[in-house]
Amino acid sequence: MKNIVSKLAVRFRSAVMCAAALMSFGTWGTMAQEHSSHNGGQQEDLTVEQLAQRSELLRLVRFYSAKYQDYHQAMKDNYNLGFGCVSGSDQGAMGLHFINMGIVGQGIIDVRTPSIILYEPLPDGSLKLTGVDFLVDAEQWDNDKTHAPGPPMLMGQLFHYFEAPNRFGLKPFYTLHVWAWKDNPNGAFVNWHPDVACKLYDGKAGVTPAPGTK
Repeated sequence: MKNIVSKLAVRFRSAVMCAAALMSFGTWGTMAQEHSSHNGGQQEDLTVEQLAQRSELLRLVRFYSAKYQDYHQAMKDNYNLGFGCVSGSDQGAMGLHFINMGIVGQGIIDVRTPSIILYEPLPDGSLKLTGVDFLVDAEQWDNDKTHAPGPPMLMGQLFHYFEAPNRFGLKPFYTLHVWAWKDNPNGAFVNWHPDVACKLYDGKAGVTPAPGTK
């Protein structure tokens, strides 16, 4: 009888340990899924080559967009404010988009000439450069036979697809945000920045014609 009780006790402890392990695994799996969703689906396990591509893309974006620290220079280069200040319900914001429609219309993706320059409004009424955005019309891109089929990719970074109708009033498009001037805890290439906000932008502050222009 004593041996039977002892065996039952061992089996009970084993069952409890297995249940605890499964509960722990389930919790970890949920956390991992939530983390992946929070990061916009970006892969955490990257090869050395992928990491190098990311670093180089950020370096090049900073190099070619450094002249736009002052938004007046962006306006001189035909980037004009569109969409107002774009904010998400619970994901942060994209901020202010200064768009060059000439570049957008070409349907060409070139790290030297982004379609959009991104800024955020600051308390003193000025605008801070946060990054750039590459945007192409989806139909134009998909019908262009000079490149491989499928969504655009820039130095290893796959573009995001926005269907229509959308809040921007645009036809379906592909886009890639590059947060080169303000670190994004969710990743450098996601759409939204949790530390960018639009509450300081009143529709006028900080956006005036460049000196010497009308």
